Amino acid sequence: MTNETTTGSRAKFTDPVPWVMLVLAVSSDQFTKWLTVENLLRGESWPADGFFRFTHAWNTGTAFSLFQGQGDILTWVSLGAVAVLAWIYRSIIDPPWVLRIAFGLQLGGAIGNLIDRFRLGHVTDFIDVGPWPIFNIADSSIVIGIGLMLFYFWFLEDKPNKKAETAGIAQDEVEADAGRAAAGPVTGPDLGTPE
Repeated sequence: MTNETTTGSRAKFTDPVPWVMLVLAVSSDQFTKWLTVENLLRGESWPADGFFRFTHAWNTGTAFSLFQGQGDILTWVSLGAVAVLAWIYRSIIDPPWVLRIAFGLQLGGAIGNLIDRFRLGHVTDFIDVGPWPIFNIADSSIVIGIGLMLFYFWFLEDKPNKKAETAGIAQDEVEADAGRAAAGPVTGPDLGTPE
C-alpha cells in the first residue's frame, strides 16, 4: 500500500503539466518584472494617464499590496504556502488536467514572488488597472490557479461521480436481466389438468 502511494506521488511530481505551467508562470513573471525595472523608475507610469497603465511599484506586502511592511513574515508564509500546495497536490488521487494546471500556476506564482522577496526584499508590481491595486504576473497566476480550482470543485468534480453512478445503475440492470434470463421463463403455479 505504501509503495503504491509513493509510486503514485512520484508519478504526480514527474507529470509535465504542472511543471510547464510553473516554468511559464515564473519565467513570464520574472521577465516582465525585469522589463519594468529596466524601463520605468519607481513610481513612473507608462502611459502617464489612462485606465490601464504600467506603473513601477514596490510591494512589501502580499498580493495586491495587502499587509504592507510585513515582508519577513510573508516570506515564511509564502514558503509554507508552497509546501502546503505541494502536499495537497500529492494527496489528490489521479488529479484532472484542470487541477494540474491550477497547481502549476499557483506554485509558479508563489515562487515568482518569493524570488523577488529573497533577491530584493520586496516584490515588483507593474500592472495598474483603474482603482485596483497594482499587481504582477505572479499575482495573476495565483488568482487564476485559485479560480480554476474553484471552478473544478464547484462545476466539474461531481460529473465523474454522476457518470460512475449512472454506469453502476446500468451495470446492475444488466446483471439483473442476465439473472432473469438464466432462471428461465417465469411460469405460474401448476394447477394440474382439468378433469
